[in-house]
Amino acid sequence: MALHPQVVKFLEARKAAALTIENPTLEQMRADPWNWLDVAGPLATDVDTRHTYVTSPTADLHTVIYTPKNVKPGAPALVYFHGGGWVFSWVLRYAPQLSNIASESGAVVIGINYQKAPEHQFPIPFDDCYAGLLWVRDHAAELGIDPKKIGVGGDSAGGNLAAAVALKAGHTGDVALAYQALIYPCVDTNYTRQSYRDHETGYGLEAVGMKWCWDAYIPEAERANQYAVPMKADRFNGVAPAFVALAEHDILRDEGVAYGEKLASAGISVTIKEWPGMVHGFFGHGRYVDAAYEIRSWISAQIVSHTQG
Repeated sequence: MALHPQVVKFLEARKAAALTIENPTLEQMRADPWNWLDVAGPLATDVDTRHTYVTSPTADLHTVIYTPKNVKPGAPALVYFHGGGWVFSWVLRYAPQLSNIASESGAVVIGINYQKAPEHQFPIPFDDCYAGLLWVRDHAAELGIDPKKIGVGGDSAGGNLAAAVALKAGHTGDVALAYQALIYPCVDTNYTRQSYRDHETGYGLEAVGMKWCWDAYIPEAERANQYAVPMKADRFNGVAPAFVALAEHDILRDEGVAYGEKLASAGISVTIKEWPGMVHGFFGHGRYVDAAYEIRSWISAQIVSHTQG
């Protein structure tokens, strides 16, 4: 399918708002000149927001908790790791998406603001996210959640982190996750798949930019580490069921399919849904793209489905 007309307008608006600075610094690129929070759309009004800090092995991490105002006792939980190539973004930029999911699913959603590369390379962001999961497990009573209904999720680089956290949780038995929600995750360093070739440039996420982010995040010596590159995993004991959301016009589309198939071949329950006409990042494009709300509703329904009973 061709690009959706709403996506075309989004890409045009993004191009017009691009930084005009030649060779911008990392600080300038991180400054969010376009205001991505506004691009994501409004927050849900029936959700309370609370800020706290989670202590990881190397830092105190800003953490945001979204709780439905009508939350029921023993609610499910989603521990969320945001996207941004492990280099950019922050948890509050995802307030619209995460509050929408909390509202629609009845889950308590906990966003972890992990440390960023290249200043903090793997395993630091991964360790931060895993510490966030353990904190949620240990504070289940305080959060009002059922410890048997905890899941992890993330988009793009956050999807990588969620997949890796789900692997370690299964391998260690530290947490029996109810699900893993992977939104167009980057889970492999194979850049030769067809979706990379078809969408190398002009679709929001550029192939050269994705490769740069991988290099920023993972030291060469860690390229075979399954918690850095989940596609490298060769054992899936105890790994949670997965639901995978993909965009048709995304360089990461094919690796998302491949990882879902790898999980399924290992006996893990997997649901994959692709949004036609969409590009990478559409989960956060609510101001421009109706499908941003469709995917949030689908994720919410999947959380309910995976935590019933």
